[in-house]
Amino acid sequence: MENDMRSIGEMARDSGLGVSALRFYDRAGVLVPAWVDPVSGYRWYEPAHLEEARLLARLRRAGMPLADIRLVLASWSGADTDLVRKLLTAHLCRLEQGLSAARGEFSALRALLDHRENAMTSSLRTATVRLSVAAPELAAALDTVRFAASTDPELPMLGGVLFDIEGENLHVVATDRYRMAVALAGVSGHEGGRVQVIVPTPLADAMRALLHGEGPVRFSLDGDRVTLEAGDGQAAGRCLDHDFPDYRRLLPRAGDRRALVEFADFREALERGPVRSDETGTHDLSVLRVEDDGTVTVCADGDAGDPGRVAVNRAFLLDALAAAGRDRLVLELTAPTAPIAIRRPDDEGGFSILMPVRLQD
Repeated sequence: MENDMRSIGEMARDSGLGVSALRFYDRAGVLVPAWVDPVSGYRWYEPAHLEEARLLARLRRAGMPLADIRLVLASWSGADTDLVRKLLTAHLCRLEQGLSAARGEFSALRALLDHRENAMTSSLRTATVRLSVAAPELAAALDTVRFAASTDPELPMLGGVLFDIEGENLHVVATDRYRMAVALAGVSGHEGGRVQVIVPTPLADAMRALLHGEGPVRFSLDGDRVTLEAGDGQAAGRCLDHDFPDYRRLLPRAGDRRALVEFADFREALERGPVRSDETGTHDLSVLRVEDDGTVTVCADGDAGDPGRVAVNRAFLLDALAAAGRDRLVLELTAPTAPIAIRRPDDEGGFSILMPVRLQD
C-alpha cells in the first residue's frame, strides 16, 4: 500500500462526504476504494479519488439523482465531456421547473392564508382563566417538554411552551419540528371551554424556577398576559401572539414494535454504541431495531429498505430519555419513516416523539 493513500477518515475530512456516505457509495459501486483491508474491512483511497469525492459531494448537494451521478463520474475524466454537460443541464432544468411549480403553489397558499386572516376577527386574546395546579405536577410537566422547545427565530410560534387547558386537564406541549414532547397535569377551578396559550420559553423557565413546594400554585390568563403565583413568588408576562400547530394531529398511533427498556442500560448502549453520520456530517445517528423478543438493539449499520430499523438523532434521543425521568421507559417503533415514541410505562398521557432520519447515504 502506497504511503500517499488516504484512509476513509481522511477522505471524509477532505472531501465533505461523511464516513457513512463513503461506505454507501462504495457499496453502490459509485466511488470504490483502491484497497480494502481483508481483516478489518478498512477502506483506503488513492489521491485521484479525492477529486471524484469532492465532485460527488457537489452533485449530491445539488440534489442530482444517483443514477446520473454515476454517469457524470464515469465521464468526467474523458476527453468528450458532452454527456456531462447534458446531464448537468438536464438536472438544472428539472430544478428550475420544480422551483417554478413550487412558487406557484406557495403563491396560491399565501392567497388562501390572506383570505383566512382577513376573515378572522382581531387576534387579541380576550380569554380569562383562573385555575390551580399542584406544583410538583406542573414542574414535572415542564421538565418533560422543555428540551423540545424550538430556538429557531424563523419559527416564533414554536419558541414557547403551549398550555392547552380543557376541563380538568392541562396538556403542556413543546416542539421544534424534529421532536415533540407532551405532558399532562391535572387542574382545578377551570369551568370554561378549551383555552390555549403559548408561554414564551424564558417565561416558562421563570415559572419552573418557582415550583419548589408541594402545594398548589395559581395560574391565570387575562387577555394576552399570563401569570403564575407560587407562595410569595410570581412570574408574569405576555403570551406569544401566534397559533400553535394542532399537536393532536401529530400524535403517533401505537407502535407495532414496543420495547420496555431500562433507562441506564439503554443510555449506556447509545453512548457507547455505533453511530452513523447524517448526510450533512453534523449529527450522529443511532440505528435502532426492536427484536422479536422485545429487546432494543443499537445496530452497527442500517439498510434503508429494512422495515425493522429506524435511525434517529442520537443527541435528541438522549435528551428525550433524560426528560422522561423514569428508570424504565417504553419505546414504540412503527416504520423507518414514522416517528419514534418514548412513553412512561405508568403515564400514557405524557410522551415524546422523535422524527426519524432517512437512511440513505
